[in-house]
Amino acid sequence: MPDERVVRIEKLTALKAAALNPYPSVVHRTAVIGETLAHFNVWQAEQKSVTIDGRVMTTRVHGGLIFADVQDASGRIQVLLKLDDIGVEPFELFRDRIDPGDIVEATGVLFVTKRGEKTLSVSSWRILTKALLPLPEKFHGLSDTEIRFRQRELDLISNPDVRAGFKKRSALIRALRDILDRDGFEEVETPMLQAIPGGATARPFITHHNALDIDLYLRIAPELYLKRLVVGGYEKVYEIGRQFRNEGIDWSHNPEFTSLEFYWAFQDYHGLMDFTVKLLQEVVERVNGSLMVTSRGEQLDFSGNWPRVKFRDAIKDACGIDIVGLTKDELVAKMRALKMDFDPTSGLGKLYDELYKETVRSKQVQPMFVIDYPIEMEPLAKRCEDDPRFVQRFQLIVGRVELLKAYSELNDPIDQLERFEEQNRLREGGDDEAQYIDRSFVEALEHGMPPTAGWGMGIDRFAMMLADVSSVKEVILFPTLRPENTV
Repeated sequence: MPDERVVRIEKLTALKAAALNPYPSVVHRTAVIGETLAHFNVWQAEQKSVTIDGRVMTTRVHGGLIFADVQDASGRIQVLLKLDDIGVEPFELFRDRIDPGDIVEATGVLFVTKRGEKTLSVSSWRILTKALLPLPEKFHGLSDTEIRFRQRELDLISNPDVRAGFKKRSALIRALRDILDRDGFEEVETPMLQAIPGGATARPFITHHNALDIDLYLRIAPELYLKRLVVGGYEKVYEIGRQFRNEGIDWSHNPEFTSLEFYWAFQDYHGLMDFTVKLLQEVVERVNGSLMVTSRGEQLDFSGNWPRVKFRDAIKDACGIDIVGLTKDELVAKMRALKMDFDPTSGLGKLYDELYKETVRSKQVQPMFVIDYPIEMEPLAKRCEDDPRFVQRFQLIVGRVELLKAYSELNDPIDQLERFEEQNRLREGGDDEAQYIDRSFVEALEHGMPPTAGWGMGIDRFAMMLADVSSVKEVILFPTLRPENTV
C-alpha cells in the first residue's frame, strides 16, 4: 500500500495546482462549534449563515452527499456537503483532497437530519491546513498510554475528554492564586538555576554554565530564596513554579513538577493548619463544585475540621511501635518484624519516613494532619518547645498521599548551621538526597528573620485528585518519559 504521507503530499500538490493555498493566514469564523450548538434552535429558525473552523475527524461519502464531523476546542458538529448545492468542483475537491486531520472552514445554515443529528449544510468551504500524517485510530480513539503521553497533541485530538483534567488543573491554579492574592500575599519569582540546591531533601539535576564555567543545579524548591525575601521585609509571599528532582517516576512522581510555596511572617504552624483548612475547602468547592471528591475509587470528604495527630502517636497507633527512645538498631529490628522493604543502612530520618509511609500514610484516606515530626526528618523547621526531639511541622494526608507539608520556619542561624552540617555529614556518608550547606542563607538569617510559617504543595497531585485520574501523567501535559528507541 502507498505510504499515507506520500498520498497526502500528492493531495497537497493537487490543491496548490487548483490555485488553493493549503495554509492561509486569514480565517472568517463567526462562531465556535460549542456556541453554534448552544444557539442551534434559534439560528436554525433564523436561517442564519454560520462559519465554523475546525479539524475534520471523519468523512463519509454517499453518492452526491458528503458527511463530515468537524471538531474545534469547544465541540464537534456534523457538516453536510451536497453536490447540487455547492457545485461539482468544490464537491469533488473535498471528496478527493480532504482527509481526516485536515483543518477546514465551512459556511452554511443549520438543520436537523432525519436521524435527529444537528448539522451544518455547507454552502462554501475552504482548506485552512493540510495534515500530512493521519490521525491515530480514526474510529476508536487513541488508547495506547505510551503514545498518549508521548504525543499529547494526538491524545487531545482523539480524546477530547482528556482536556477536562487539564481544565481542572488550570482552575486549581487560578483559585489558589486568586485566594492568596485576596488575602494579601504577593507573588514573586526566584531562581531556577541555583549554585546550591536547597529547601528540600532531594537529589538535584546538575547543569553547566559555559560563560561562567560553573556547575549549577535546577532548583528542588524555592524555599530558601523565599525566606530571604521574608528577611528583606516581605510578610506574605508566594511562588507557583516548576521544581526539578532527580528521582524515580511513578503514578505520583514526575521529575519535573509544579509546586506552590508560601511564607507568612508572624505566623506559626498551628495558624497555618487553620488557614489550610479554609484555603483548600474554598479551592475544592470552586474547582469541584462540592467538598465530596471522588478519587481513585474512594470518596474524600474535605468538609469539617480535619484531625491533628502527632507523628509519634500515628506510628504507635498504626503498628504499635513507639519510636521515642529506640536506637537505630532497635528501630531496624522492629521494622524487619513488620516485613517491610527498606534500606537498613539509611539514617534515622529516612527510616522514620519509610515506617510512616508504610504504616500511616498508605492507609489514611480522609484528610488528616500529621504533626510534630522527629528532628531528623526536617532540618529547616523550628523545634517543638515542649520536646526539642521533634519539630513544628505538619503534613496533610488525604487519599493515601502527602498533599502538602508546612512548618514553623527555623530562624535561629546557629541551630540552622548545625543542622546543615549534620546534613553535610550524611551527604559525605553517601546520602545524595541530604541537603547542602547554604552559607548565604545562614547569613541572611543572621540579619534576623521574624517568626514565620511556610507551606508547600505539589499542584500535580492535587490536580490528579480533583480530576479523578490514577496518575500525575494525566494532569501533566508532557510528562517525563524514556526517549524512544533506547535500551
